[in-house]
Formats: sequence, C-alpha cells, structure tokens
Amino acid sequence: MATRHQVRNAVVSLLYAKEMGSEMNDFVSEYLEEKRIRNDQRKFADKLFNGVCKNVNQIDNELDKYLNEYKISQIGTVERAILRLGAYEIMYEAIDKAIIINEAIELAKELAGESSPKFINGVLDRIGKVK
Repeated sequence: MATRHQVRNAVVSLLYAKEMGSEMNDFVSEYLEEKRIRNDQRKFADKLFNGVCKNVNQIDNELDKYLNEYKISQIGTVERAILRLGAYEIMYEAIDKAIIINEAIELAKELAGESSPKFINGVLDRIGKVK
C-alpha cells in the first residue's frame, strides 16, 4: 500500500501533467493504478488532486500574496505544483500544518531544484501562520 508521501508525490506529478496539457480523463486512474495507489489512499489522492483543481484560482491568489516579487505563473511548474498542493492542504484540510510543510519540503528535495525546498518552506510557512 502506498504511503501518504507517495500519494502526494503522485498528485504533484498529476498536477504537473495537467499543467503541461496532458489529457487527464483516463490518465489519472491509470497513473494512480500504476503507482499502486488504491483504496483509502486512492480516495486521498483523488481528494487532493480534485481539490487543487477545483480551487486553483483561490489557491493561486493566496500564494501570490506570499511570493513577494514573484507571481505564481513565474514559478517553475514542479514548484508550482508542490506549492499548490501544500497551500490546498493548509487552506482546506484538517492536517497539521507542520506535516504539510514538511511533506512539501521533502517533495521539493526529490522533484525540484536545489533552492526549492527553502523557497517552498518559506512560502507555505507564511500561509500556515495566517490560516
């Protein structure tokens, strides 16, 4: 069974694929099955992915408040996906903010550039203090 970290990693990949223009209809199910994300973890993945997609405008508006000289559209696609997922969880889910931020940092270490973990930590920490 997949861990929540693996689920979040898969959701970041799905958000990335969606942003890059992939046709998502069958892809989401196929990808999650390929990653062996099933049952409760599948429900969690669907909730996160659909939640980010449904609330992306509100999430992006919130992120823009804390990006200082940047806009969310100027951030790298992987970093943007990680930030959106983390912000979604902080804004809409009843999960400890420290866990959410730590997960986002770990995802950034695995998937993004060298300076990304620190950047993502700073942005999500500021959102977490307000929400």
